[in-house]
Amino acid sequence: MLKFIARHIVKFVLLMLAVSAVVFILVSLSPIDPVQANVGQAAYVSMSEAKRAQLASYWGVDTPLWERYANWLVAFVQGDMGTSLRFNAPVSEVVAVRFLNSFALMAVAWAVSGVLGFALGVIAGVFKGRWPDRVVKGYCFVLASTPTFWLGLVALMVFSVWLGWFPLGFSVPIGMSAADVTLADAVHHMALPALVLSVVGVANIALHTREKLVDILESDYMRFARARGLSTWAAVRRHGLRNLALPALTLQFASISEIFGGSVLVEQVFSYPGLGQAAITAGLGGDAALLAGIAVASAALVFGGNLAANILYGVIDPRMRKETRHA
Repeated sequence: MLKFIARHIVKFVLLMLAVSAVVFILVSLSPIDPVQANVGQAAYVSMSEAKRAQLASYWGVDTPLWERYANWLVAFVQGDMGTSLRFNAPVSEVVAVRFLNSFALMAVAWAVSGVLGFALGVIAGVFKGRWPDRVVKGYCFVLASTPTFWLGLVALMVFSVWLGWFPLGFSVPIGMSAADVTLADAVHHMALPALVLSVVGVANIALHTREKLVDILESDYMRFARARGLSTWAAVRRHGLRNLALPALTLQFASISEIFGGSVLVEQVFSYPGLGQAAITAGLGGDAALLAGIAVASAALVFGGNLAANILYGVIDPRMRKETRHA
């Protein structure tokens, strides 16, 4: 167990170093001039050379890449993630506020996609080759090939513009102070982006559950259960679900990275103030410190999901626990 923990701690540290270094390298290679991008084209043209040099120094444009990264890394180890020049606030505060919004959105989408995908997979597996199976597979294949941002735009057009059931965007009503925002307001604004994100994440869980159930239904113990007089649904309920639940759960934990990737586009479409929208804002403005902070936070979230999936695999299959001990 100690080796298992130590190995994953080392992997986590190396992952954080690699992610942060890649972020700084990509920002340095970006053709975007952070000064011009943040002050505007008209203001930049009319600005004096001295003022441009002062702003370039403030944004660290003239500082070598290795020096900027080393300064950021030393401060990060000491608990200081730097200052977001785009939001004019500490990176830790920006990431903390945006992370809570993204976490609520992804948690709802993650749970809904898991439950819905599992249910659809069971239905498709039981009715293999018949119309419910074809409908579920067609639904999964279409959604798996549908761009998330396009689905979000269609959902906005239908449910917000035509039907008026949901607001057009944002996480709270426009013009309302934070003290006056209720839980119902927050849920109302989060519902549509969470549904769009969950619908996209259904396909993998449903198809995996279907294939697993088809294998289970063709097994000897399921044939024996049906030979004893149990119906297909009764056999699935008594003997099949316990063999389906844990594999589907481990796949669901492993899909956290896909949920997070989809949330970036969904947050941008719905103007939802989460990590994804902040990352796009930081990228367009050349805010390296904020981008690095968001990348580290998102990498930690994805790493945690993959670690949970690995642990659950060990719970499901004792042979994997033995391989982990000997590794």
